[in-house]
Order: sequence, then C-alpha cells, then structure tokens
Amino acid sequence: MQSGLYVVGTPIGNLSDMSPRAIDVLQNVDLVAAEDTRVFAKLAQHFGIKTKSVSCHDHNEREIVDSLVEKIQSGQSIATVSDAGMPGISDPGFRLIRAAREAGVPVYVVPGPTAVISGLVLSGFPTDRFTFCGFFDEKKVREDNKIRHTIIYYESPNRIMDTIKILASVMPERKIAIVREITKIYEETIIGYPSDLVNIEPPRGEIVLVVAPAPDKKMTDNEISEIVNDIVANSTKSAAAQLAAMAGISKKEAYKKLVNK
Repeated sequence: MQSGLYVVGTPIGNLSDMSPRAIDVLQNVDLVAAEDTRVFAKLAQHFGIKTKSVSCHDHNEREIVDSLVEKIQSGQSIATVSDAGMPGISDPGFRLIRAAREAGVPVYVVPGPTAVISGLVLSGFPTDRFTFCGFFDEKKVREDNKIRHTIIYYESPNRIMDTIKILASVMPERKIAIVREITKIYEETIIGYPSDLVNIEPPRGEIVLVVAPAPDKKMTDNEISEIVNDIVANSTKSAAAQLAAMAGISKKEAYKKLVNK
C-alpha cells in the first residue's frame, strides 16, 4: 500500500454493503485505527482481515493522532474506521484527518455507506439543499428552525418520542421522516407531521430524523378559514396542530384562529 491515511467507510448494518476496495485496503495497510477494536475485530473476522488495529475514539483521539501521523510520515499506511459508516460523520476521525492534512501526508477516501445520506434519500424530501445538525439538541432546535431547507438529525430510540413532541411544538408545519434500522431487516420509514406521530409506537434501533423544508409561503386568511371549517369538529388542541401543519403558521396562531372561530 502507498503510504498515507485511508478513510474507509464500513457498513451501517448490512455487511453485504462492504466494498471490495474497502476489504482490500483494510487487509493491506500496516495499521487500522478503529473507533472500537472489538467492533472492528468482528468485521475483520467476517472478511478475513488480519491487520493489527489500535483504538482511536473520542476519548483518546487528541492524544493518539500525532503518533499515527508520525507513522505515516515514516512510510506506513494507516486506515481509519468507525464502528459503522464514514469516519468523521458524528464519529471519530475528523481530528486524525485534519492532523494528516496539516502534516501534508496523503489522505485517501474509500467511500462507503453513511446513514445521513441514506436517511435523506429514503425520506423523499428535497435533496438539493440540506443541513446535517448531528444529534438532536433541544436547546438548539428553535435556532435550527431558521434553516428553511431540509434538516437531518441523528436521534436515540430512548429520546425520539420526546423529540417528536418538541418538533410538534417548534416545527408543526414541517413534515418529518423517522428512518430507522437502515439496511437492516427491520428498516422502516415513518412520515407525517409531528402532531400526527406523537402517539405512535416508539421506534426502535438506530434512527435518522429528517425534517422537510418549511413551507414557501403562508396561506391567506381566507384559505386558513376554509381549513378551519373542515377541521373545527376535532378537539381544539389537535385541530390547532393540524391547522398549523397545513397552513404553515405557528401552533399558537392556529389556536387563536380556532378559538376566535
């Protein structure tokens, strides 16, 4: 192998997604810097990879990158892998890649699956512009709502139901897609307005949450009045959520219109 750092994408679920080139690189580099050597050992055993590995994760990446770069400068080839997907995308790898670039050593990419892009295309939402915000952060969601194009988050199954409730309050007019277990046997995509999904069976597994772009423009008062007439038979709370979602207005504004009706 030519000396340098090889950024290698690995499967996010289905091992059949491992590319022949990724296997070849991991078999032939001098060293693999893995997020978790135990996880890599299982992958290595499956594909007959016998290369030595060292840990390079969030807690030691700052300390180990210099020594790894020095190995490359001495003529070695090193691959970096995360537990799943592309290193550096909400996974370790960024600091090592940056250090390699700053040191002027060659950096190569071996493309592989990434949950961000897979979740985006599965959602069916516009892909011409999108922002990946990492793991969902309740403290930043109102600021995120200023992003008017497609937004992508990672989320934990333990928090997803609370997150849906938050989105129903902050982004009621924007559809969401809950994409879970991508490439695995129970892969599923659930799409709807947040208010429609607050009572679903809690999704399990690894989750990508995609938020559709905000409506281009708000409806006129007459258009909103027609919607109000159609849904006023529902409870005021649920009707307000439905009106907000359909009309592109805030839930508070929708509630006022319903009460005044």
